[in-house]
Amino acid sequence: MKVTHFVVIFAILLSVSGLSGCVHVAAWERGNLAKPEMALEPNPLQSAIQAHVYGSREAAASINSSGGGGGCGCF
Repeated sequence: MKVTHFVVIFAILLSVSGLSGCVHVAAWERGNLAKPEMALEPNPLQSAIQAHVYGSREAAASINSSGGGGGCGCF
């Protein structure tokens, strides 16, 4: 009996915590969410350059290049 009671309480708490993430964002607050620093990738150009340098230094083929680097860090 106690196990079923615990499972029911756990399910209720889980659903309440899941629903707490669904909130209405007011129109004047949406500007804060649209800022560039809130993006998943705030600096896409810098990330692409870092991925290129990492791929060439590791001598591994990356998704952005057709072949692997020489391992010396050359471009």
